[in-house]
Amino acid sequence: MPPTIDEPSTAGPAPKTGRSETARAFETVGIRAVTLGKRALGLDGRGHHTDVVTVLHGDEREGRGLDATETTQLHRIRLFGATGAVLMCVGALGAGAQPVLQNPVQGVRLLGLPARMPSAALTLAMTGTVLVVLAWLLLGRFAVGRRDPDGQPRRLSRSQLDRTLLLWILPLTVAPPMFSKDVYSYLAQSEIAARGLDPYAIGPAGALGVDHVLTRTVPNIWRETSAPYGPAFLWIGERITFLTGENIVFGIFLHRLLALGGVALIVWALPRLARRCGVASVTALWLGAANPLLLFHLVAGIHNEALMLGLMLAGLELALRGIHAGGPGTPLRGRYLAWLLAGAALIALSSMIKVPSLLALGFVGMALARRWGATARAVLAAAALLAAVSLTVITVVSWGSGLGLGWTNTLGTATEVRSWMSIPTLLGVGTGLAGVLLGLGDHTTAILSITRPIAAMIAAFVTIRMLLAVLVGRIHPVGGLGVSLGAIVLLFPVVQPWYLLWAVIPLAAWATRPIFRIPTVAFSSLVSVILMPNGGEYQPFIIVQAAIATVVVVGLLIVFTRNRLPWREDDRTPPRPAESPDAYAGNP
Repeated sequence: MPPTIDEPSTAGPAPKTGRSETARAFETVGIRAVTLGKRALGLDGRGHHTDVVTVLHGDEREGRGLDATETTQLHRIRLFGATGAVLMCVGALGAGAQPVLQNPVQGVRLLGLPARMPSAALTLAMTGTVLVVLAWLLLGRFAVGRRDPDGQPRRLSRSQLDRTLLLWILPLTVAPPMFSKDVYSYLAQSEIAARGLDPYAIGPAGALGVDHVLTRTVPNIWRETSAPYGPAFLWIGERITFLTGENIVFGIFLHRLLALGGVALIVWALPRLARRCGVASVTALWLGAANPLLLFHLVAGIHNEALMLGLMLAGLELALRGIHAGGPGTPLRGRYLAWLLAGAALIALSSMIKVPSLLALGFVGMALARRWGATARAVLAAAALLAAVSLTVITVVSWGSGLGLGWTNTLGTATEVRSWMSIPTLLGVGTGLAGVLLGLGDHTTAILSITRPIAAMIAAFVTIRMLLAVLVGRIHPVGGLGVSLGAIVLLFPVVQPWYLLWAVIPLAAWATRPIFRIPTVAFSSLVSVILMPNGGEYQPFIIVQAAIATVVVVGLLIVFTRNRLPWREDDRTPPRPAESPDAYAGNP
């Protein structure tokens, strides 16, 4: 008997109905997954009010100059910091990272005295370090600015900040190396390249011999290690070696001049990037270029990050100058195209010092793709253009230097060191130590093999999200680069104190909120005063003696200058950055 209309049939379409419900379920799950993926990557079309821009960025005005009282206080702060830099220079004669051989002050009656008084030399260096940090903090009041009754901020001028920075840098320029012995590795690896050997295949001990004058001062951990630096840096170092030979002092001097050239590029590019992002230029320079981490580790410590960051920032400024000129949709030709290509070439060259700076080229590419319409085709076109420029520069440097692509095999050399400032390394080592204390055995290596890949994936996700945010116009390329480098630095297997500048300097030109500036100032100050000026370790009793003397001397100086320096805050409060109406802030 056939079924009636009111009776459901059990034959025929029943299986079809089941399949459609399953398909709808999978479709719903797929839609939700896509929605969550777009939201995670910032492609959901939501407003910028929930984005990282609101948390970190606000527009600032340049402001007026200082009044007469503040100008007088600025002069005293400048001299206070210069006094600290001179004390660091004198203390470094005995407490710095002196060479084992060819020490120019050894045996000299007056200049060699600090080396024979380690406690006094360390006290001078530590006291000078604290004075420079305190002067930098006091200078911040005039760099961040005060409000006049009409709400207009009042800040020191660019020339005032430049003179202050120059006065603080000059004593450190003639001081022995401090806080690190890496410059001796630079000299040894450059000598290897000058001899026609491959610094990417053999370390200083194997190439030069353990008793060679340049090998003797290389830290033991790096004597058997091949060079972890790009071919451009070793190429320059090879030219320095041809001029200096085995003269360590002359070689140090030329490497410091190279670092100062990088600092000069930073000082040139940083205020221009800050104005492009709607940030006060002197504030960016104070937080980035006058940062004690830069003074102590890039100038006094002679690290090649100075040249890497200088080339990267200069290239970023030139590239953005070409991209933002003329507005979206206009043809990119003539001098604007020349600026873009020159900027991309400088960024690629900076990656031949150290590879991480190549990330800036990705943000330049996304800014260029946004100008061309922010489509998939625009992204591919921008990637092709910039890839051609970077490959050309890398090819010329790699084969022009005669070093080839050996640098690609030593990118992980630094991971041999376990750094407490690295989040994944700290978690791995801390968990391994807890296992030892609980009697479970030492599983540090196994745990690091888990925490480090997870950290790398998180850093990659943050970087991709920032790249897409630049493409859709949610964040300025400078801000996206700074946030990405910050994630990479904190989640990198090894973090040295000066690595923080990779993120701090770009973010100084874009991030203005207290949630960024206050922790950055606090951490920069803390890290700057806890590291030993010899780049190694002292006996504990010497450190305790020097620390006590430093506290006493600095305390007395604060008491004596309580009426001459602005140690106490007055009733005027710094201006709060205004809400940025445009998250992209792509000002030409």
